[in-house]
Amino acid sequence: MRVFLDANILFSDAKSDGAIRRLLDQLIELGHELIVDAYVVTEARRNLERKYSFGIQQLERRLDQLSTNPHAHTRLDPEYHHLLPEKDQPVLAAALALNCAVLLTGDRAHFGDLYSRELGTVRILSPRQLAEILPWNSA
Repeated sequence: MRVFLDANILFSDAKSDGAIRRLLDQLIELGHELIVDAYVVTEARRNLERKYSFGIQQLERRLDQLSTNPHAHTRLDPEYHHLLPEKDQPVLAAALALNCAVLLTGDRAHFGDLYSRELGTVRILSPRQLAEILPWNSA
């Protein structure tokens, strides 16, 4: 499964060794393709530099494990403009342009009303929702 990661997912993974990091590790271990573009990487890096600069090294390590498209986002289809603030539209546009099955985001403020919905080919999920549908290994 192709999973597009929002900047807040990268940020959470980089700042602490918690549930998000375990989820991403499990997704990679299960063979899912985790995808980002320059837009979300730049946002995550900017927020880490301002708040948790120690997380930059973890971000760089994680980026080595991800598929990165430098210019993935295109303009979002006008039918979706009313659903998201302008700053979040490139995230959904990139997930759609890169043929991802899931957009993984912890941004409840802007994406919360869209959790579990499919927009085009992309299903928007919170980390908890994605974790609940994964076939976790029992070992």
